[in-house]
Amino acid sequence: MNLEPGLIVIRPDGADEVIKAAAAEGSPLYQFSTDDQAGSEALFGAVRSALPLDPPVVGSSSWDALSDSLWEGIHSKNHGRVAILWTDATTFADESPEDYRMAIAVLKDVAESLSDETATVGRPTDVCIYVGRGDKSAR
Repeated sequence: MNLEPGLIVIRPDGADEVIKAAAAEGSPLYQFSTDDQAGSEALFGAVRSALPLDPPVVGSSSWDALSDSLWEGIHSKNHGRVAILWTDATTFADESPEDYRMAIAVLKDVAESLSDETATVGRPTDVCIYVGRGDKSAR
């Protein structure tokens, strides 16, 4: 497996392949879990504990703040490629479909905008996001 920029939904048992691919490519891997919990508080808490954020995000209600903070946090690391693995999004998506939709939109936007040469002032980053989902749908 090779890491692919953008957001890809995988089966949860495919997480090991992502981990191996990131190691083989020498790309940083940021891995988080919502631990079968739902709601924005679970997601924001998981992201705060595992992903680079700049500035830190306080609270669990501003998706724009999360997006901006994640963008700057990844960009400031100055890596050409990073992988993000959300290992267990199934329960989250099933129990909080609107929060899941927002989380996916934020992650896609961050990946897309960080790949933009102009937005990153000549320092783009390939962000390869993998979301573990039992039913393989991104809703």
